[in-house]
Parts: sequence; C-alpha cells; structure tokens
Amino acid sequence: MPSSEYSDDYGPRDLVGYGPNPPDARWPNGAKVAIQVVLNYEEGSEATPLNGDGRSERLASELGPGCQALEGTRNVNIESLYEYGSRAGVWRILRLLEEYGIRCTSYMIGMALLQNPEVGQALVAGGHEVASHGWRWLDRSAWTVDQEAEYIRKTVDAIRQVTGQPPRGWYYGMVQSKAGVRSRALVVKTFKELGLPLKYYSDDYSDDLPHWVAQRGGDGSEGLLIVPYALDTNDYKDGNHNSFLSPDNFASYLIGAFDELYREGVAGRPKMMSIGLHARLVGRPGRIAGLRKFFEHVKKHEGVWYATREEIADHWAEVHPYKV
Repeated sequence: MPSSEYSDDYGPRDLVGYGPNPPDARWPNGAKVAIQVVLNYEEGSEATPLNGDGRSERLASELGPGCQALEGTRNVNIESLYEYGSRAGVWRILRLLEEYGIRCTSYMIGMALLQNPEVGQALVAGGHEVASHGWRWLDRSAWTVDQEAEYIRKTVDAIRQVTGQPPRGWYYGMVQSKAGVRSRALVVKTFKELGLPLKYYSDDYSDDLPHWVAQRGGDGSEGLLIVPYALDTNDYKDGNHNSFLSPDNFASYLIGAFDELYREGVAGRPKMMSIGLHARLVGRPGRIAGLRKFFEHVKKHEGVWYATREEIADHWAEVHPYKV
C-alpha cells in the first residue's frame, strides 16, 4: 500500500454497545462515579508560520471561530492568547488540582512539551499522568502514513525525554481530520514496533464506560481498550460560539452531569465522567472559578473516585478483561 493511501481501519460501527444492561464498573471502594479530569496542553504547537505553517491558528481561543489571518502571515494576537495558557493558565489549573488533591491526565502535545518542559516535570512531580495528544495541534489530514508514524514516534520520544517514561494512552482530537479512520490502528502498530504497551485509546465519545475493540489487522485475539472522552463537559466550548458565558454556566453543566451520573451509580449503574480542560481557556481566573465551584459540590458526596485514565484502564482490564 502506498504510504499516502487513505484507508479505513476502524471497521463497522457498533450502534448497540452495552445496551440496557451495562456491566458493573466495580470502581474501587464501591465508588458511584469515576471522575477523570483531562488537562489538554497544546500551546506552542498550534498553526503559525513560525512552525512552518501557511497561516496562523483559528481554533479554540478568545477570538472564537471568526478569527482570521492572512495566508502566510502571523496572527500575533492569537499567538499571545495561546501563550496565556503556557505562561499562566496551566499553573493556575495545577495549583487548583493540588488544592483539592486531584490527579489529572494531561493530553500532552509533543512539540508543546519540548518548548516548555517545566510543565511536564511539574505534572510528574504532582503525580499526574502524561498521555499523548499527538505531535502537533493541527489537522493531520495531509499527513501520509509514513509521516504520521514518524510523528507518533517523535511524540513518544518527547514525552519520555521530559517525563522519564513514555505515554501509556493516546488521544488525538482535532476531529475534522479525515485521517482519523486510519490513526487508531497506526498508533497501535507503532507502539508495538517500539515495544511499548498502549493501555488505552480515547478518540471516542460513544459511551460513559470503557469498552474493548478488537485490534485491527490481527486475528481478534488482542483487544484495544477504549476509554471514551467527552466534549460536552469540556471548556473547549469557550473557544466556540456557544461558549459558557460565566463561571456558573460551566459549573452548572458539570454539576448537572455529575448529579445524574451519581444517581445512576447509587442505583447500581456506576459510570465515568470526563472533564476536559485547556490551559488557555479554563486557566483564566473568571472560568476557573466555575471549576472550583464544581469541585466544592463534589466534595459533599461520598463514593467519588478521581482517577487518571491509566488508573481507569488498569482497573477495567483487571475487572473486565478482553474476551475474543
């Protein structure tokens, strides 16, 4: 197959899933809800002529979807908005997590990490997990298979170089990419070539519980654990037209989601709740107040497990192992 050929490695859709009888997650200590906080770190890897791109970034900033820049020119305003995340926002978020004793999973962009390695070192020191968010924060549709495989390796090397260990989980995002249907199998293949375990893959929004899929290209004897992510309980909305307009908007939505999931857990159907954060977005003082309000609300409830994605993956693999 030519290296630039486009292929669909996902296989058929699964519209049934667990159906009306999902498995008992059996979270540790009988937890009713497993809360998974994700800190996306992308700053410095976004599109800009400084990174060899034809234009500047247009996504996920205070400038919203109307942000424009002439082809071939820098948009220094959006660059500085991204820089807020790496200079100030990420540290404010990490302080808040430390205050509440919460360990997160950081979806880390390789190029961004190399430009500010102190962030990666602080994550490790705080007991957080550093997972992969890919090499660049941009649409990878134009990448060939060979290029994408090279960038997977570069990302693994960057994370291992700064944190001392390779990522155990993977999430790309940038969902408009037409290359997405080949990426899951390619990530699995590259990790195998590197001799590294891939505990989970998270480019999936289909459920409130992890689930297994058969690894493509094999005989079905090996499974890949999918730990779904979520875009609704996510500050990424603040980079779009339907943004949270106040701290209470973000807090209220998170609280609403948590309360429903907690009720399900009390009824014997425990689930997982994903919360997506971005350093340049919720790292702003006016937005992080909503996150604090949510954490205060959760404190009033017993039976909540704040976990990293790796911890959730390890638990699921032990309690609900892959079956051919």
